[in-house]
Amino acid sequence: MTFLRRAGARGSAMLFLLPLLLGACSLLPQAPPTDEASTPTAPPAFTLQIDASDKIVRDLLQQYLQLQRFRELPDLRASELARLANAVPDNARELLATLGYFNPVVAVHTTEGKPPVITVTVQTGPQTRVHGTQITLTSPGDSAARARREARLQRSFALQAGVPFTQSAWDDAKTQGLRTLQQRRFPGARIAASRAEIDAGTNQAGLSVEYASGPAYRFGALAIEGGERYDPIGAARITRLPEGEVYSESALLDAQQRLAASGYYDSVFLTLDTDHADAQATEVTAPVTAHVRDAKLQKAVFGIGYSTDNGPRLSLDHTHNRLPWLGWRALSQIQLSRNLKSLSTQWNGLPHADGWRWTGGAQVRSETTGSFKTDSTQLRFGRSQSSDHIERSQWLQYDLSRARGTGAPPIAAALSAQWGWTWQGFNNPTAPTRGWGLAAELGAGSTLRTAHDPFVRALLRWQGFVGLGRVQMNEQLSRASRLSLRLQGGAVLARRQAAIPATQLFLSGGDTTVRGYGWQSIGAHLQGNQIYGGRYLAVASVEWQRPIALRGNLTDFESATFIDIGAVGNSPAEMRPRVGLGAGLRWRSPVGPLQADLAWGVQAHQLKLHLRLGFSF
Repeated sequence: MTFLRRAGARGSAMLFLLPLLLGACSLLPQAPPTDEASTPTAPPAFTLQIDASDKIVRDLLQQYLQLQRFRELPDLRASELARLANAVPDNARELLATLGYFNPVVAVHTTEGKPPVITVTVQTGPQTRVHGTQITLTSPGDSAARARREARLQRSFALQAGVPFTQSAWDDAKTQGLRTLQQRRFPGARIAASRAEIDAGTNQAGLSVEYASGPAYRFGALAIEGGERYDPIGAARITRLPEGEVYSESALLDAQQRLAASGYYDSVFLTLDTDHADAQATEVTAPVTAHVRDAKLQKAVFGIGYSTDNGPRLSLDHTHNRLPWLGWRALSQIQLSRNLKSLSTQWNGLPHADGWRWTGGAQVRSETTGSFKTDSTQLRFGRSQSSDHIERSQWLQYDLSRARGTGAPPIAAALSAQWGWTWQGFNNPTAPTRGWGLAAELGAGSTLRTAHDPFVRALLRWQGFVGLGRVQMNEQLSRASRLSLRLQGGAVLARRQAAIPATQLFLSGGDTTVRGYGWQSIGAHLQGNQIYGGRYLAVASVEWQRPIALRGNLTDFESATFIDIGAVGNSPAEMRPRVGLGAGLRWRSPVGPLQADLAWGVQAHQLKLHLRLGFSF
């Protein structure tokens, strides 16, 4: 208690004296404020100059010589500087060895001055080259299969005989060989041993790498971890993970991308369990875990856009990821533009074990179709299935359309059964430069108004890319040019008097069909030269896409020159081709390819600008 009282008395005295001390300090002369920007910078202790014929050598030594660490050291004595300069040759040789120069001649000369100048003169001598590479693969199982993989690694190894040896190239080559094993079948592969034997006398390097592959892996069952809101079994089927098949990193990433794009989760990360495998086993089936975070149950997105077909556009998209009772997802949209006003909803169930899912949809539209304003209603119900490259669909469809205007066709309605099939083999789904795609639709049904007339509707689309060689950007860099080819054909077969709904007929013209013409301005001609949907469609397009180089440097821009031809009619004899010619610019933007085209409509005698964002097949 005595100590506590003393401490309390001393503390009270300090509190009493503190204002007096602060006041006294304020009477002391103050140092003038300093401005860091105006403070003169101390001169360097020395200047380093590298005299070498190779720029890579100069840059390496200028940046990584240990001498540079002391350049800003104040009051560096001459004796210390001499000691540091004496250490430069050994340090330079160590650095040059990473570039494959093991017999360099390094000289250091110091010139007195303020500051002194240290000149490092380098004669690199011949660069070491690889004279042989030995790749060894150790793995359990079939020796013949191991020998084949070993031979493939040997052929694809980056440092072959005759190639200059550098430390970075050596490290990269070993890593790339390891990645080749890990990307398919052997995710647990590792580098067991590696050795680079340098013969400085002959400037040759002998390389050897031993890879331990570990067991081969197959995909096991997928489990979703972290999700609570959505059905984990149905969501797991979205990934289409090839359970039981040989492990492939690309297949794992594709499955991850499909689940991430489903909209059910805000984050998705798939991992293969390799921690509990027997290292001595020949083959292991390992489970896959999807670490996810649930997306919100509902989401609304308001959008503003513009297209040369329809002008300014407003849209409101609403997503409900789990409808009450059904558990399906509902995607609903309101869209308002100059030529199109629509209200639609699309309902999709989760996939079943066989990959098929139930779908349903409804759409109400008011749009310009040729010379008329057309109001239409469409109801659909069916099922669809998606695989790696193929999409299939089967559905029942009800169509009702009514055209407004003088001489408009009568109200038409129809019920039909539809079948769709799409195959896509593009190298990139959002900005393809290689591959091709094919889509087919076939439907059969009957009109429902004044007469019940049967009809058949068919539509075929194809798009492909043909390489035309490479465009040289500079001495080291080139990029491929190509032809983009597009074909489309359709037909509705029915008696001439059948009242076919406008939603089942064909129109063409616009950004994605025949450029140089307005949106849906190419159709069948009625009395008075009015345009309406026709029963036959043919469209063809050839476009030359060529990369653009700016001062020898690669850019994200390409030029395009194209010709589009399209025709629509109520019979093949009535089809009159419409031709569009033009040129444009392509930009690979972060959100997808942006296309700007200026096209001349030969028959329309008009010049039109077409803007489009993204790719769709």
